[in-house]
Amino acid sequence: MIFPLLQLGAVVLVALYLGRWRMGVRRRNSQSWESLLTRLRPDWSARELSDQFLWKEGLNASPEDTWTRMEGPHGLWVMYQNAKVMLEMADYATRNCENVDRVLVETLRSDAMQIRVCVLMALAQYAFSHASEGVRVNAFRAASMYTGMAARMTQLLQESAAVLVPDFVAAM
Repeated sequence: MIFPLLQLGAVVLVALYLGRWRMGVRRRNSQSWESLLTRLRPDWSARELSDQFLWKEGLNASPEDTWTRMEGPHGLWVMYQNAKVMLEMADYATRNCENVDRVLVETLRSDAMQIRVCVLMALAQYAFSHASEGVRVNAFRAASMYTGMAARMTQLLQESAAVLVPDFVAAM
């Protein structure tokens, strides 16, 4: 008697998950460029870390300076959220532009996931040991990947949809 109830519960949970996933995909596919730009968090920018972070990779700061300039966990959380938005921007470019570099889009996807994992690791370390050396190194790695992702995103937009670049640069 209990086994059929467990099966029914599992089927209901899977159906709910798939329905929610489908709604998320539909919502994501219907987003406009402007709505994506408004989701970028402007309260912290990697401009603090690199002179030309939208045009080339690399940081101009040490791990200690990076931690200070990013305002600690605040900057990490902004990078975490903006990485997701930039991933959705890459998907938007893929859906709406004909001549998109697929390798560059896959690199952006990989960057976004690596940034998010690195940020979560740094935040977890920060929760236990505050601004230790390991936290600063992970924050530096995340910031370095973030500036690289921003530069690749600018490159993708320049190649595929140059009219979108000024809005992206202004939002970052």
